[in-house]
Amino acid sequence: MGSVKFIQGNEACAEGALYAGCRFFGGYPITPSSEIAEILARRLPGVGGRFVQMEDEIASIAATIGASLAGTKAMTATSGPGFSLMQENIGFACLTEIPIVIVNVMRGGPSTGMPTAPGQGDVMQARWGTHGDHPAISLAPMSVREFFEETVRAFNLSERFRTPVTVLTEEIVGHTRERLALPEPGDLELIERVKPTVPPADYRPYDTGFGDVPPMANFGDGYRFHVTGLVHAEDGFPTNEPSVIAAKERRIHDKLGKARDEIDRVDEYLLDDAEVAMVAICSTARAARRAAREAREQGIKAGVFRPVTLWPFPDRQVAALAERVNKIVVAEMNLGQIVHEVRRAVSGKVEVESLTQADGEPIAPGTLCEAFREAAR
Repeated sequence: MGSVKFIQGNEACAEGALYAGCRFFGGYPITPSSEIAEILARRLPGVGGRFVQMEDEIASIAATIGASLAGTKAMTATSGPGFSLMQENIGFACLTEIPIVIVNVMRGGPSTGMPTAPGQGDVMQARWGTHGDHPAISLAPMSVREFFEETVRAFNLSERFRTPVTVLTEEIVGHTRERLALPEPGDLELIERVKPTVPPADYRPYDTGFGDVPPMANFGDGYRFHVTGLVHAEDGFPTNEPSVIAAKERRIHDKLGKARDEIDRVDEYLLDDAEVAMVAICSTARAARRAAREAREQGIKAGVFRPVTLWPFPDRQVAALAERVNKIVVAEMNLGQIVHEVRRAVSGKVEVESLTQADGEPIAPGTLCEAFREAAR
C-alpha cells in the first residue's frame, strides 16, 4: 500500500490514469469533470506526459486518438454536452480500433441542462451514441476508490481489446471526498497493447492471423499504415467487398463478446436470501445499499444488484438474479433507461418495476426504502 489520501472522485480518476500509464490528456473544461483536467495539467508534465487544452470537445477526442496512434496511453474527460460532441470520433475509434479512455461525469440534461447537478441520462448514449453497429465498453464506478480502480481497468480493457472504453459516473461520485489508499506500482496489473513482431514491410494493421485483436504499431516507429473511417480490409485501405466488410464488423463485436468473463463485473449486496432486488448504478447504488439495510430492519429481505460493467450489459447475471428473487426494482436518475435492459434480460420471469427521478437531486435512501416496502407487499 502506498500513500493514503483524502480526495474527491475526480482526483482519484486522475490518479488512476497516471497509475495506468496515461501520458496524454486532450480535453476541454466542463462541469462537473473539470478537476480531472486541472489535476492532469499539473501532473502529466512531471512524468513525461503531455496535457493539451483543445478548443472544444471534438478537437479533444481527435487529439486523444492521435496520441494513441503514436503509441501513448491517452484519455479525455467530459460531461454530457461534451460527450455528445465526441460521438462521431468515438465511432471512428471503434472502427479503426484505436484504444482510448473517455471519462463522462454525468450531469442533468438534456442540452446544457443542470451543470452542477447529478444525473444518469447518458446511459444509453454510452452504448448507442455514435451511429452504426459498434462495440462498447462502459464502466460505472460508485465510490472514490472504485473511480480509481475502474479508471485503471478502463485503460487495461482499452489496450487489451484495441477499443474505446468509457468510464461513466456522475457528479456525486466525481465530487465526493473519501479516504483512498493508493496502491504501490506493481500492485495492480497493467496491460499494454500488443506490438507487431513482423518487419514493417509485412505489417498489416488489421491482420486477423494474430486473432481478434491484431497487434498495433506506433506511428513514427517505421511502420507505415493507412487509417480511415471507411470500412477497410486487413491492410487498412477501404473496401467494398461484402464478405470482407461482414467479417470486419463481426470481428470487432466478437472480440468483446468472446471475452465477457474478462470484461463483465457486477456487485451483489445482501442478495443471498433476498426476495426483492434493486438494480442501480453509481451513487444511487450507495443509497440503495442503505435502503436495503433499513428495509431488512423492517423484516423485508432486500438486496442490491449493481452493474459495475454497464456495457456490455450483464444480461446473464440479471437473468440469474430473476431466478432468485420475487421482484426487481430498477432505480435510476433519469426517466427510465437501464430498466429496459433489465426487462429484456429478465424475459418476464419476474415483475420489474421502474423508479425514476430526474430533478437534479439524488434519489434519497428513504425513497428507495419505500420502494422496497411497496415491492414486498
